[in-house]
Amino acid sequence: MHHNFLFDLDQTLLDFHASERKALEIIAVKNGLGFSEDVYKHFKAFNKSLWLDLEKGIITRQELFLSRFSELFEYCGGDSSGVDLLEVNNDFIRTMSVNGVLMDGALEFVKKLKNEIPLSRIYIASNGATVNAKGRIASTGLDEFIDGLFISEDMGVTKPSEDFFDICFEKIGEPKEACIMVGDSLSSDMLGAQNASIDSVWFMPSGDIEKSMKEYDIDYCASSFDELFDILKRWSGEV
Repeated sequence: MHHNFLFDLDQTLLDFHASERKALEIIAVKNGLGFSEDVYKHFKAFNKSLWLDLEKGIITRQELFLSRFSELFEYCGGDSSGVDLLEVNNDFIRTMSVNGVLMDGALEFVKKLKNEIPLSRIYIASNGATVNAKGRIASTGLDEFIDGLFISEDMGVTKPSEDFFDICFEKIGEPKEACIMVGDSLSSDMLGAQNASIDSVWFMPSGDIEKSMKEYDIDYCASSFDELFDILKRWSGEV
C-alpha cells in the first residue's frame, strides 16, 4: 500500500496570486482596460467570492467565468456589450497556464517527499480549469513528481463534495485510510477531507487556528514546507 498525498494546488504548491495578477494585467491591457493594484485587489476579492459560491453550488462554472469579467469591465469603466466574455475568460486561463509560479521551496519539498518517504505518491486535488492547472504545473517542473491529477473541471464535481473524493479514491485504487489531504482552504480542502473522512493537514493556517481545527476536524497544521514534511513523514509511518 502506498502513502497517497492529495495536495491542493493554489497557495499550497503554486503561487496562484502571482500568476493571476500577471495574467490579469495582460488581459486588461489587451482589452483596453486600465490596470492597477486596486483593480487586481477588486478582481481577486470578487473572484474569491464567486469560487465560494461555486463550492456551495449556488452558481455554475460558466456563471463564474462570465461574472468575473463582466464585473472587471464595469469596475474599470469599460464597455463589455460587444465583447465575448467567455473568450476573454479563456484567454485569461491560457495566459495563466504559461505563467506558473512556485511557492517558495515547493519544488525542493516534493523532491524530498519522493526521495525520502518510500512508496509515496503525489496527487493534485484542485478546483479549477484543467488547462490552467496542467499548464502551470508543467511550466514549473512540478509535473515530473506528480502521479495523478484530479481537477474539478474534468470530474464534474468540486471540493468539498464527498463525490469529488470518492472519484479520487476510486482512481487511486487504495483504501481512503492511505490518503491524506493537504491544502490551505478551510471551505474546500479541510471541509472536503472532513466530508470524505480522511486525515488532513491545514497548510499555512491563519485566523483562529484552534477553533478552525475543531470545527473542521483537522488533524495537523503546518506553517512551512519543513514542518509539512515532518508531519507527512510521521503520518506515513503510522499508516
